[in-house]
Amino acid sequence: MFSDRTGQRVPDVTFRTRRGAEWVDVTSDEIFGGRTVVVFSLPGAFTPTCSSSHVPRFNQLVPAFRARGVDEVICVSVNDAFVMNQWQREQKADRIRFLPDGNGEFTAGMGMLVGKEDLGFGRRSWRYSMLVRDGVIEKMFVEPEVPGDPYTVSDADTLLAWLAPGAVRPPSVSVFSRPDCPYCVRAKGLLADAGIEFEELVLNRDYTDRTLRAVADSTTVPQVFVDGHRIGGSEQLEAWLRRREAA
Repeated sequence: MFSDRTGQRVPDVTFRTRRGAEWVDVTSDEIFGGRTVVVFSLPGAFTPTCSSSHVPRFNQLVPAFRARGVDEVICVSVNDAFVMNQWQREQKADRIRFLPDGNGEFTAGMGMLVGKEDLGFGRRSWRYSMLVRDGVIEKMFVEPEVPGDPYTVSDADTLLAWLAPGAVRPPSVSVFSRPDCPYCVRAKGLLADAGIEFEELVLNRDYTDRTLRAVADSTTVPQVFVDGHRIGGSEQLEAWLRRREAA
């Protein structure tokens, strides 16, 4: 049974990390001492839920955590430093520190080491997240002990909601654009001026006009989407931003 270790200190271990061509040992005290740190731990690098949901959302919400006093967001996995570094690069998750727990010492100390031999993984970490202040676990979210790989409470939004109840989440924004489109440039500038991050999808690189027709029922760009809703082009975006500012 995985236990909630809220109120306890994190394990005292040394992490073997890799920076460039050098091995760099980092201790628990260096990471947690006198600092406020968010940690989320997951079964493995490059695995589906970890790559598609767990890491990306924490990476997106790092500014929101920092605004509420968090010094650093850390991803821990029972993988070696080479794997963790490559995974971070492929995820483009440069806001997060990827911490390799290659021997599983930190994970075992947390009581979260689990056998995944049926998948050929050996021993891995159960999925959880926590807020740590000066080495003491202030809050911990542990996934329920059910078959498979549950992902219900260790997500970034759950932890942020606990840390800052009622906090407004940053919007999720995508912009369908094409090269050399002045209206696309204007839409991206409006979002940048408003301090809103967005993901850009470029015509014939990330999508075709077939996708644009299927998603937006349109062939004109830009097409801006916010939290699942189509806003439209640059003029519609400007109107949406005015309403948002006035709200």
